[in-house]
Amino acid sequence: MTYHIRDAVHADLPAIRDIYNDAVLNTTAIWNEKVVDLGNRQAWFSARESQGYPVLVIVDSDNAVLGYASFGDWRPFDGFRHTVEHSVYVRSDQRGNGLGPQLMEVLIDRARGCDKHVMVAAIESGNAASIRLHERAGFVTTGQMPQVGTKFGRWLDLTFMQLTLNPGAQPPAAQKE
Repeated sequence: MTYHIRDAVHADLPAIRDIYNDAVLNTTAIWNEKVVDLGNRQAWFSARESQGYPVLVIVDSDNAVLGYASFGDWRPFDGFRHTVEHSVYVRSDQRGNGLGPQLMEVLIDRARGCDKHVMVAAIESGNAASIRLHERAGFVTTGQMPQVGTKFGRWLDLTFMQLTLNPGAQPPAAQKE
């Protein structure tokens, strides 16, 4: 099977919504318990566009969306402007086919292209597949937070992982007002 990664367009949003909602209903990858509508995904997409951040999709030869990836600001303070948190989601019937690593590789390149220094992952600690994906991409575990979330009637632990995108880079000069 041949796959292609490209920037998402508005026509991809129903498929992105469906992948997101499947993760909401069936996994602990997203700690939201409510499905979202198309308007929610449109607002999310517009926010990413306005920030200059990518939303990528991986498609098959029929242009069907099989997964998506994006990143956004990690924290809303100036001091964190060089750090982003990302998400990678693959359609449930396509997991295990190597799509996640392909999306990660392009997403990491895009973060470097946006002059980001660190990419953060917040992963439910029992999600061994996601943790392995991140380790293979060079991420290291930087923190564990027990029982900070809940879903499906149980406490969830959070694992923080990060990748330094530009090791050895000097911090930028202080911003002037």
